[in-house]
Amino acid sequence: MEKLKSLVPKNLEQTVGSSTVDDLPSSCSFLLRLFQQSQLFFQVSFGCKRPRIFLPFLSGKLIGDLTMDPENALCGKKKDAALELKRQGNQCFLKGDYATALVYYSQALQVAPMNAVDMDKNLVATLYVNRASVLLKMDLQLECLRDCNRTLQISSNYAKAWYRRGKANASMGNFHDAIRDFQISKNVEVSFNGKKQVDDELKIIQRQYKRSNTVQEHSNNNKLDDFDEPIQVKLHVTTSNKGRGMVSPIEIPPSSLVHVEEPYALVILKHCRETHCHYCLNELPADKVPCPSCSIPLYCSQRCQIQAGGRMLQNVPDNKEILKDLSDDLRKYVQEITSPSFADLRTDDVPEHKHECDGVHWPAILPSEIVLAGRILAKFVGQGGVFADASNLVDMLNLSHHFSEMHADSKLECIIYSIILSSCLKQFFPSQLPVNENTISQIVILISQIRTNSISIVRMKSFDAPGSRDQSGRLSSVAPFTCNMEQVRVGQAIYTTGSLFNHSCKPNIHAYFNSRTLFIRTTASVTVGCPLELSYGPQVGQLDCKDRLKLLEDEYSFKCQCSGCSLVHISDLVLDAFCCINPSCFGVVLDRSIFNCENKKTKDSLTVDEQSRLEPFMLTDSFLHAGPSHCLKCGSYRNIKSSCSTVDEAWIHFTRLQQEINSNRVSETTVSDALRALCSLKSTLHAYNKRIAEAEDNLSQAFCLLGKLELAADHCKASIRILEKLYGENHIAIGNELLKLSSILLSVGDCNGVECIKRLSEIFRCHYGWHANTMFPFLNILEEETHKFVSTDV
Repeated sequence: MEKLKSLVPKNLEQTVGSSTVDDLPSSCSFLLRLFQQSQLFFQVSFGCKRPRIFLPFLSGKLIGDLTMDPENALCGKKKDAALELKRQGNQCFLKGDYATALVYYSQALQVAPMNAVDMDKNLVATLYVNRASVLLKMDLQLECLRDCNRTLQISSNYAKAWYRRGKANASMGNFHDAIRDFQISKNVEVSFNGKKQVDDELKIIQRQYKRSNTVQEHSNNNKLDDFDEPIQVKLHVTTSNKGRGMVSPIEIPPSSLVHVEEPYALVILKHCRETHCHYCLNELPADKVPCPSCSIPLYCSQRCQIQAGGRMLQNVPDNKEILKDLSDDLRKYVQEITSPSFADLRTDDVPEHKHECDGVHWPAILPSEIVLAGRILAKFVGQGGVFADASNLVDMLNLSHHFSEMHADSKLECIIYSIILSSCLKQFFPSQLPVNENTISQIVILISQIRTNSISIVRMKSFDAPGSRDQSGRLSSVAPFTCNMEQVRVGQAIYTTGSLFNHSCKPNIHAYFNSRTLFIRTTASVTVGCPLELSYGPQVGQLDCKDRLKLLEDEYSFKCQCSGCSLVHISDLVLDAFCCINPSCFGVVLDRSIFNCENKKTKDSLTVDEQSRLEPFMLTDSFLHAGPSHCLKCGSYRNIKSSCSTVDEAWIHFTRLQQEINSNRVSETTVSDALRALCSLKSTLHAYNKRIAEAEDNLSQAFCLLGKLELAADHCKASIRILEKLYGENHIAIGNELLKLSSILLSVGDCNGVECIKRLSEIFRCHYGWHANTMFPFLNILEEETHKFVSTDV
């Protein structure tokens, strides 16, 4: 991008930097003509190594990074590569290294062409049955079963697939299905020894079936839970700075579901491409399914792969040969297995990444927001959209943007990416997508709409929470939980209605995701006509006001004017504050940057209750008489530079402690040093400074590892007391901390753990409703432990 920007003359760069929406067509026209004449544009944008003949609108065959070239493309299918990976997988399997064999077979499936043949059998079918064998060895029976089904949907007379399927069903206690699998395998098997092996297995399973005399049905655990909770209120659209805003015509209680929506377009983030499903964004299972067309996208199930717009593994196989010698019952069974029904899937979706297949998968090259813009454009054109003028696409999404307020450098990047995007998409939509200043202008506005309105899809993750899986895949039980619950960004999406909710640094609604579906709930009582506002990321309690304002302007190109940023709040005063040098004074001392930010806020609009809560920390008119480095309560002076040095020296011990915690080896000496450093922090920083909360949390983790759980509980409680001042008592961050505390209290048999669990359950259910127990297994585990604790106590 820097090379492309260097092609732009300074005077044109300045013109673009000061341009408005009305100026876009002329700016885009100048830049388009400039790049049409530049060979470097093709070398940098499309990887061309020699000059290419191209039409005036850049729609020639661009052979490079983002165009279709199946022979050389990074994400093209390659039979030779698949065969080599299969060979390495076979070697690992013979050695008993099943985990590595699983990796090789999965990689081979990603690059194997659907029509490739290996030793008279379909290569993809062979790879699926080989992986099924590995999964069976690893006691992953359900995953084995699904891979056998995929094999049989390609080649129904694959004897080994029916045999592996029978073994998996038998392991799960599905003896009735196992018997039918072995009967079909015996019928299909051509070798005498093979038939005898199957017959021996069949006799064993039949005896087990007679003893159990039960039939257990298995189900597809990839199917999402049906959503049956009604939306409790119809919202009204209003007018606001960022979007149009949403308000309720009635009073809404906490935890009310107010909105559910599927994304208009979505893209998985680069760091999650190997670990999460490219459609639903859930974690990938061991039997992940690749895209049939290219080698990059991975899905958690065939259902998701088809939902994303991919085709079936193959047309339904010809079952005539396999069916002719079977009973009516077995014929019906074969049809059920080899002809899966996905009648409940949506069929009106435009394939999400069809225009990216067979090239160098766009998300590997372009920023996520640009890939998302490409998918929106492809969907728009695929649904019959026409670029007749410069308003069709913009009016279709009907979302706000802040192009005029963007930084000059961002405006230039937007236009360059728009030219690249339109040139690449021209390959797939030659007649529907003209590459001219009007089209490019629309794409520029689209990108600025995405920057303002796109929503990050997140997953909550922690390795040692009760009910979570550790690095080896085992489920953890109730034990002292020390790690923080982290929000992991896995995708970026446009929700056309969800984007209408405005931002607030003190939100009253909470957005979360089940698969790719957006859910929004109230977290507090909402009065009639009150705006429903969510947080785009930074909240009061996480960052101080000046840092929030900067982040929001950089990320979303708007100046936040919410109540959290326009009124004085305890959180913003104490978050990074120093304490008064007078031990009897609880006032705050601010450095210059924070003082100047808080000084601009109004205090006149605060309620009487809010003003009374501020009184311990500052005088009402203290900003008029005090200044930076002075206590806002008594006016005492503190040397900020010297105080910062003291904090930095103390924090060295907590950095060292955190390193030992990460390695699970904490020494008594390091903990002792950290305790002394904590005293130093408390004599310098305000009692509610967030760094003290972090220090207390580190010590709690350290004492857990040392087995001193009572001390761990004390420091955890101290951390929570600070965070309650920063966030409020019912914030989800407090729920995460209560999870730690309750696990510690249960471990030491403290009855206070019961009330702690009740409180954290209420917080999680307020934010996640009925999804809380399915999204966070630890809630079920802790509540079960509570019942045991109460029963034992009685």
